[in-house]
Amino acid sequence: MTTLVLTVIGDDRSGLVSSLSEVIAAHEGNWTTSRMSELAGKFAGIVLVEVDASRVDDLTRALQPLSGLLEITAQPGRDDATARGERLEIDLVGDDHPGIVHQVTDAIQRGGGSIETLTTGITEAPMAGGLLFTANAVVRIDGDGSALRTALEDLAKDLMVEFSFGS
Repeated sequence: MTTLVLTVIGDDRSGLVSSLSEVIAAHEGNWTTSRMSELAGKFAGIVLVEVDASRVDDLTRALQPLSGLLEITAQPGRDDATARGERLEIDLVGDDHPGIVHQVTDAIQRGGGSIETLTTGITEAPMAGGLLFTANAVVRIDGDGSALRTALEDLAKDLMVEFSFGS
């Protein structure tokens, strides 16, 4: 089996996922993992598909007619892409401001972490008014993670945000 990583983006409308999955199924592909979302009127996602090596070219060609609905790129996945290291889940809540994603992801990188997933959002602050920035990240780290925790705890003071850690 060959693993393909599909990236998709297009104007949001009903039926996009159904159209994509129809083409994958017609070529005996197995839709294994995906992350998809509508943001600002656009629908975007990434999909991991397993397909027999003999069907890769046919599937890739068959995806192109969907370009009226979705722009799709297909890239081969790596067989050696197995996760290594400790897995750490990080939640963040704090006042929203420009640059917060960069500051947090820079601290993760400097602390030896590699982001597996990152979900962010902005919500209304319940009591004080204003906007709260929220994030959830799953990070892989080599070692015990103490350098990463220290980097984020130091950053929390500067940004006036709260981090919580899980596994």
